[in-house]
Amino acid sequence: MINDAFLRKVDLNLLLSFSVLMQERNVSRAAERLLVGQPGLSAALKRLRETLDDELFVRVGRGLQPTARALAIAPAIEAALESIEQAIRPPAAFDPGDWQGEFRVSMCDNLERAFFGPLAAKLRSLAPHARLASISSDTRSPAQMLDDCAFDFSVSVHAEPASWQVRSPLFEQAMMCIYDPRQVTLKGPMTLDDFVRLPHVAVSAAGTTEREIDGALRQLGRSRSVIATVQRFSGLPAALSAMPCMAIIPESIARLMADLHKLTVVDPPLPLPSDAVSMLYRRVDEADGRSIWFRRLFAQVAEEVLAASGCRCEVARAA
Repeated sequence: MINDAFLRKVDLNLLLSFSVLMQERNVSRAAERLLVGQPGLSAALKRLRETLDDELFVRVGRGLQPTARALAIAPAIEAALESIEQAIRPPAAFDPGDWQGEFRVSMCDNLERAFFGPLAAKLRSLAPHARLASISSDTRSPAQMLDDCAFDFSVSVHAEPASWQVRSPLFEQAMMCIYDPRQVTLKGPMTLDDFVRLPHVAVSAAGTTEREIDGALRQLGRSRSVIATVQRFSGLPAALSAMPCMAIIPESIARLMADLHKLTVVDPPLPLPSDAVSMLYRRVDEADGRSIWFRRLFAQVAEEVLAASGCRCEVARAA
């Protein structure tokens, strides 16, 4: 264990002066290397002699000859200085091609369906020795799991974070109407009458049905009928294909779901608030090269996926 009480008495800069003096054996040359004047270096040597209670260097002609104590401690001091220099040196740039380890991201199932496959493919090409894991945050809040280091970052609609966490905006996601055209036939764009006439299926892990949209409808003197709820977005296509009904879901999953299951996506007939999707990560990872690279990779993949699906949202560049 480090004896901090003893080290407090020692100016560690003196050890660098000692190391250079051992190498040069000359005060003038050592002072030039240390960018100090000869009087300053002589004063440092005086303090070092007092601290170690040894002459350390004896002037012989124009040079310096180290004492037995100086020769004995020189290898350890040199090794310690090299270790300190390596420890505080700026880290090398992160190289994904050589990195072996696991990247972990938390996403709800709609974002996972949209982004996980393309993210895994991109990661495979850029970091072939790495693994990608999608972590569920259903049982605990993403913020708590982040504190427990369960994943590198979470992608979701996050609340205001703690001061030791960073919430970085990704994109604003509009809410869209989706239905199966084999079950629902509309004569034109969806109207408010169509919207309240058609039964709704909601997505809710807790089985709840009340949403901001219901408040918006009440202000218009209207209401909708929610006839069923599914726990996850993956259960929605089967419900929409089985009966004449509709759902209101985020645009990214709506576009993907429409392509996979031959469903129709249309704008809602009334203004609905959008979802602010963000990335939540630890402040201690803010300047870490590996973490920065992974966050930027996810933002790039999200931008490509959303553009390819026709989503009308702009992805912010992740820090």
